[in-house]
Amino acid sequence: MLLLGNVLVAVVAMLHVYFLVLEMFLWTKPLGLKTFRNSIEKANDSAVLAANQGLYNGFLAAGLIWGLVHGNPAFAFQIKTFFLLCVIVAGAYGAATVSRRILYVQAAPAALALIQLWLA
Repeated sequence: MLLLGNVLVAVVAMLHVYFLVLEMFLWTKPLGLKTFRNSIEKANDSAVLAANQGLYNGFLAAGLIWGLVHGNPAFAFQIKTFFLLCVIVAGAYGAATVSRRILYVQAAPAALALIQLWLA
């Protein structure tokens, strides 16, 4: 059960690395425009903000990876719990303020990983 929880944590971490790449490097490119349903004008105007948002997603990924590789299982559990809760809160806020899709893409996978960790 712990292995499955850690796999889910790794999936959430990789999603946030992907979000980092989308927001920092692909925001004004075709994939970024399509993903976020932006026009090139809107994307150009918001590129600096998107890059900042991408950086924060990178911090979330780094925290989750730290939790996966930490040698002390009890502290690793606390690290993963904290960062998964951060992802859930960020996803809930994004769903409330930007798009309901964020709830399913960001918050739901983190909630599943957190539940699995707590059951392990």
